[in-house]
Amino acid sequence: MDNEFTIKISIPTDDYGYILLKCSHCGTFFKSTPDDIEDDRVLEIYCPSCGLISDNYLTEEVVELAMAMAQNKTMDLIYDEFKKMEKEFKKGPVTFKAGKRPNHEHENPIRSGIEALETTIFPCCNRKARVKPILRITGCYCPFCGVKNYEVE
Repeated sequence: MDNEFTIKISIPTDDYGYILLKCSHCGTFFKSTPDDIEDDRVLEIYCPSCGLISDNYLTEEVVELAMAMAQNKTMDLIYDEFKKMEKEFKKGPVTFKAGKRPNHEHENPIRSGIEALETTIFPCCNRKARVKPILRITGCYCPFCGVKNYEVE
């Protein structure tokens, strides 16, 4: 049995082409385009609010979906192995019955959510992100280079 498997999760974009991110340090939501996040010139992603770099910016929805998908896949793999054992031990002094296939956890689709964010242009990198309106007024960190911008457009 192969002990590795891959699960692909598609994170939907909003009407403007941005995906929702959440800082694991301060809990602030912001949005960026997938192209900017995957750009090789962007070494780290900074939180626009606290300016820190997180290990990941996944929202709870994404994590819950990944966990449900992994659990469903794992249960299917275990059940398939039990079915193989059932065939092996069909006759003989010891028998084994796999039983019914386990029910899958519900895999809730991801929604783009939080539309109260405003598009902000960061002149330091000439890139855009969507941040809370208050951050546009008070200034925020550029998600792509970490520079504090006090007058964002």
